[in-house]
Order: sequence, then structure tokens, then C-alpha cells
Amino acid sequence: MRVFVTGASGWIGSAVTDELLAAGHEVTGLARSDKSAAALEGRGARVRRGDLDDLDGIRLGAQDADAVIHLANKHDWSDPAGTAAAERAAVRTIGEALAGTGRPFLTASGVAGLVQGRPVTEDDASPFHGPDSPRGGSENLALEFVGRGVHSMSLRFAPTVHGTGDHGFIAILAAVARQKGVSGYPGDGANRWAAVHVRDAARLVALGLDKAPAGARLHAVAEEGVPTRAIAEAIGRAFDLPVTSIAPDDVPDHFGWIGTFFGMDFAATSTATQHLLGWTPTGPALVEDLDAGAYATHR
Repeated sequence: MRVFVTGASGWIGSAVTDELLAAGHEVTGLARSDKSAAALEGRGARVRRGDLDDLDGIRLGAQDADAVIHLANKHDWSDPAGTAAAERAAVRTIGEALAGTGRPFLTASGVAGLVQGRPVTEDDASPFHGPDSPRGGSENLALEFVGRGVHSMSLRFAPTVHGTGDHGFIAILAAVARQKGVSGYPGDGANRWAAVHVRDAARLVALGLDKAPAGARLHAVAEEGVPTRAIAEAIGRAFDLPVTSIAPDDVPDHFGWIGTFFGMDFAATSTATQHLLGWTPTGPALVEDLDAGAYATHR
């Protein structure tokens, strides 16, 4: 199968590209820089130069493919509105390019913030609709294309997709801890984050491409919820730092922008996804990864 992947050289995208190539698919990745292009070619993938603002290039990439996996996102925390607008425009462009073809379209989303007070399940529809909502309402927009003859699926990733080389949320929290000289957790540290190892997440994407029905919401979640206190304690051990509670009123000042997320409960299950795809996570757990030195290179 010819698969067009946006974000193919990113943290999750690189692992997904490896999985797809190992499964015998032909991968073309969207690359905005010479470095990204070289990394993709080194993996054995083809390259289409462009970025999320190059909607014509994205359209042509989708039209030339048998399937599209959309993983790219600007993640510009200083301009969330611009990030959401770019995400929505890319999803709409891909959906329209695939309309009436029945081809698979897998788009990245997340489990964060979908429900309150309990773990998110695959039965929970996203409450985010329209361009002014988080991620521009891209999950619901992508799934709406099922009614227009697109085999759309949502890939809901845990808030931390961890592993050696990760520069995401856990790496940022580790950087804050080193800067402050203490590994903090919000309040009593009882709120939880779902987690998944990057290789398990990549394997789920490849399985979803081959097996998931149109309209599926797939959860890339291995651990339902790791308490933030346990995360902080593991970061403390990794960098030989004291661990302490940060009062809720002090969380924004201590952690910066990531404090909003670290103070929230982002638990989720993947029971239905595992049953549907025959997917069993086998990678190390988040705390195991931290204890094994996966983030030691961030010293």
C-alpha cells in the first residue's frame, strides 16, 4: 500500500514510518527541511517536500496515495489559534482529496480533556467541534468524512508517548525540574496521565491501517493513568533531585505553560482498541523508562 504520512520524521512519525516499511508498505513522508528529508530517505521512505501550510502539496500527496496518516501538528504553544487553524485546514484538505475513494485516513488526536472524572474510553465522542475548539475540532471533522466515502479513523494518543529520544511533555517536565532544582508535582499528585511507549503506539497505527473500520476511535494507551507524583518521583531519581508538592496556586509559576496540563487528570483506557486490533502493549512502562535512563540524554 502507498501511504502518505505527514509528520513522518517526527517523534511518533519516525516510529510509524519504520513499522509501515517493515510491514511492506511504501511510505512517502511530508518533509519541510533538508534534515527531515534526509532522515526519511535514510529510513527507506520517499519524500514530498512541504509543510502544513502547503495545502496544495498535501492535497497532491493524499491523491497519490492509497492511504493517509496525518500525524503532523505545529504544536506552537505561543499561538494555539494558529496551530488549530493549520490542523483543521490540513484535515479538511486531506478529507476532500479522499472523498468518494473509500481510502483509509488516520488522523492524530488525543485523549486529553475529552471527559472529566473518569478514564476516557473509545465510546466517548470528542466534545470538540468547530474551528475555535482544541485542535480545531479536527477529530470530528475527519470522522465526518466517513459520510463522504472516506475510511476515516481517529488515533487518540496518550498525553505522553515516551521512550529514548522523546522531546515531548516528559522531557519538558524533566527540564523544568533541572532548572528549578526540584522535581515537583501538582497538589497531592493524585491526578493521572495515561502513557504509552512510542513503539507500541507505532504498532497500533500500523494495525489500525490494516484492520480498523471506518469511524473507529483508537486509543494508543498502555497505562490507564500514572499518578503525577510517581512521574515526579521518577524524574527526581533520574536526575538526583529532591521531590516536592507544588501548591495549586503556584503551579503556573513553577511549571510554566505545561503546568496547566500537568495539573489535570488525563486517564484513559484502551480495552476496546486492544480487542479490536489484537494489540497488546509490550514496551516498558513510563516509570520504568525513566528509571532505565531513557531521558538521561536530556541532562
